[in-house]
Amino acid sequence: MSHSSPLLAISPLDGRYAPKLEELRPIASEAGLIHYRIRDEAAWLLQLAKEPIIAGELTVDGQLRQELQNLSRGVIPSSAAEVVKKIEATTNHDVKAVEYFLRDRLMEFGANSKLLAHIHFACTSEDINNLAYGLMLKETRDDVIVPSMDNVIQSIDQLARDFADIPMLSRTHGQTASPTTVGKELKVFSYRLKRQKDHLMNQRIDGKMSGAVGNYNAHVVAYPEVDWQAIAKEFVERELGLNHNPLTTQIENHDGFVEYCDIIRRYNSVAIDLSRDIWGYISLGYFKQKMKAGEVGSSTMPHKVNPIDFENSEGNMGISSSLSDHFANKLPISRWQRDLSDSTVLRTFGVLVGHHLLGQKSLLKGLAKLEINRDSISADLDESWEVLGEAIQTVMRRYGVSDAYERLKASTRGQAVTKDSLIGVIQDCVEIPADQKKKLLGLKPSDYVGLASGLAGLELN
Repeated sequence: MSHSSPLLAISPLDGRYAPKLEELRPIASEAGLIHYRIRDEAAWLLQLAKEPIIAGELTVDGQLRQELQNLSRGVIPSSAAEVVKKIEATTNHDVKAVEYFLRDRLMEFGANSKLLAHIHFACTSEDINNLAYGLMLKETRDDVIVPSMDNVIQSIDQLARDFADIPMLSRTHGQTASPTTVGKELKVFSYRLKRQKDHLMNQRIDGKMSGAVGNYNAHVVAYPEVDWQAIAKEFVERELGLNHNPLTTQIENHDGFVEYCDIIRRYNSVAIDLSRDIWGYISLGYFKQKMKAGEVGSSTMPHKVNPIDFENSEGNMGISSSLSDHFANKLPISRWQRDLSDSTVLRTFGVLVGHHLLGQKSLLKGLAKLEINRDSISADLDESWEVLGEAIQTVMRRYGVSDAYERLKASTRGQAVTKDSLIGVIQDCVEIPADQKKKLLGLKPSDYVGLASGLAGLELN
């Protein structure tokens, strides 16, 4: 068996689940990181060439300028990552390998020694790395995570609209409670998930370009007359589209990185809550699942149609969240001005997002298979007249019955409450006007849903 076989992959992200993560692979992989480093190095060289004091010593024009612009925009030869890895086999330093790749590449386009000397000028490796990860976070969010979140949220919203008027028994503490509608309960989740998506879209992604310990030491000694803070800010914000962090040690502080991943963790928690609720509703018979020809639900019980998509979603979201927790505990901490313990942790960002994305896709697949079982839902409601105790005692309160709660408690708590027993309570209450009694006597559990149907259709920002 070939070593490249997916069957030999240690991580299921690169084995069993590899076909489901194709959109993530070019961004959050080792090749993606290398490409972002090349972009940063090329863009920094172009930034230096824009500064009048420095530009006088550099020659960047014609095909050379076009190549640098291409590289800075991500138009990078498909073989670049493999070439860089071959160089790294000698240098044993991944960022230095990118510098040498860029040097060799620009020499092919006629770069002179002055320009070549300004590749990686005044940079520490972390200047390039933190910006590479910043671009990775930005494009992962914009191109992969947010579109995936939008798909899930829109799918839930559609189900909420479809099921807005279907009454359903609520359960608080596992016990029967005031009725709701299926659509409203789903709408709660789309609203919560959208909240986290909006936070992610607004999350700052920071970057620094300030040298070995964040003080512009080498920059100033080489070109003391240049406003390096202004150049760094312009480069990070205008050229790369990140947020400039002005105060760091050698590393960018990772605070924004951790906040970004924590939003994903919070989203995961809401999604897990949804998966578990739907799993429970399937168990109660409120939902059926569309069957696919040839699928097997159990190796021994042929009747089963298991809620595996919601279980897979829960499991993958949990792995993603566990990594986010570790990021929060590890990444903000660095010994003095730099230690390297963050490097291997940062490399697992793609794993965190990969499991999140798998969870999203499983959730979306599961939602698409749901079919409402009105008979089961109605049967539950028809057997739960006790939920009208709240309605009756609240009306009694309106008409001055100070012990309304106690009367209903005596008639309902821990007992098998029937329609007839509630009728007796209503009829015995002399304080309720006749017209209100008539309304209460005609009330059924399926009618007692308040504003749930309307809430299911709310359009919320």
